[in-house]
Amino acid sequence: MKIYSFIDSQNLNLSVQSAGWKIDFTKFRVYLMEKYKVDKAFLFLGYVAGNEEMYTALQEAGYILVFRPTLKYKNGKIKGNCDAELVLHCMIEKNNFDKAIIITGDGDFHCLVEYLKNEKKLHKIGIPNSKAFSALLRKFSSYFFYINKLRDKLELKREV
Repeated sequence: MKIYSFIDSQNLNLSVQSAGWKIDFTKFRVYLMEKYKVDKAFLFLGYVAGNEEMYTALQEAGYILVFRPTLKYKNGKIKGNCDAELVLHCMIEKNNFDKAIIITGDGDFHCLVEYLKNEKKLHKIGIPNSKAFSALLRKFSSYFFYINKLRDKLELKREV
């Protein structure tokens, strides 16, 4: 059985950071492979010039990176929401996998999750923060696993 994961990196990062920690993406990729036998892990993120070293490290960890151009606002904030890219790539790949794992707590993916469930292609939903996710996803709770409960395994440890 081929299992693909589609990861909303912005939601994952912001959600675990709001819980007070940072995720180690190398450990997370290993976790997805060992626990769920994920063949391909697509990581969706906004492209920011100067982060090439990080992008290379993510690819070396086993992710397939899907970029979206970012916008820099006058206040200095950078916007690189990748929701449409995640949905589009999931649909492009749908005939290449048997089951999908969607990593997000964002209700904007409700229609994708519902479609995958109806097509019997939904395997799991990785909710980054069990205390803060969209109520629109609650009806799929039987598919949930909570990433914040894996902090001991997945936290980025500071080098001393």
